[in-house]
Amino acid sequence: MSVVFTDSQPRHHSVSHQARALVRHLTDYRTCTVALSGGVDSAVVAKAAHLALGDHAQAVTADSASLAEGELDQARRTAALIGIRHRVIQTREFTNPEYLRNAPDRCYHCKSELYQQLQRLSESVQSDVILSGTNQDDLTDFRPGIQAGREHQVQSPLADCKLGKQTVREIARYWELPVWDKPASPCLSSRIAYGVPVTVSRLKRIDQAERLLRHLGFQDVRVRCHQGDVARVEVAKQQIHQLFEGDIQPAIYLQLVEWGFRMVTFDLKGFQSGNLNQLIQIEL
Repeated sequence: MSVVFTDSQPRHHSVSHQARALVRHLTDYRTCTVALSGGVDSAVVAKAAHLALGDHAQAVTADSASLAEGELDQARRTAALIGIRHRVIQTREFTNPEYLRNAPDRCYHCKSELYQQLQRLSESVQSDVILSGTNQDDLTDFRPGIQAGREHQVQSPLADCKLGKQTVREIARYWELPVWDKPASPCLSSRIAYGVPVTVSRLKRIDQAERLLRHLGFQDVRVRCHQGDVARVEVAKQQIHQLFEGDIQPAIYLQLVEWGFRMVTFDLKGFQSGNLNQLIQIEL
């Protein structure tokens, strides 16, 4: 992922000011529970919560079949680096038929399960509030999970402080969080086209395929799963030419078919976050 920052003194002061404002925002609470995914947004919220509340802040990571390999370990490392108390819970979205049928509101059902569990956990330890990593830019995207957050009174300090993704990354870098330049990594179920049922076997194939691409040197990657178990491979636009070097493309094709995809396509437009949202009206 390519992120460019300027090192000018005025910009440094601006980032430090925004970081302090975020911490001050959280001092209004006595205790809090942070939904820590392992990505940069929730890591910044966890860091701010720890700075504001110390041992009165805790972070919780949800583990399930939709979590890509390595993400839980990343969340654990991040929590340890920050110094915040950390717990791992098992979510049960895969017992919900509405989640498995994979309509456009799938994320709503997933987040509802997460926030229900976090709510019960928060009540048991008398935590004032649940905090999410939703940033200001997320509010302009198609994200049904945000509605689930509203229904469970989840607060979004990044959005409340008008912090978009770029600024959040700058704050993470200012705080020396190693995930500051980590590519966005939503749950594996988000790779499955709406209307194609979510299954553990599909998620496993997707995870294997994306790990293969990263092993081959591709950075921002997605392997989308369409009807008929057709894989659509996306890599960063500046790396598309690498797919045609040597025998890389045939090797990817053969390996993905061996893992269970019936057909493999390569998207020449390159990686686009939220690409499947463009197909909602087509595939339902």
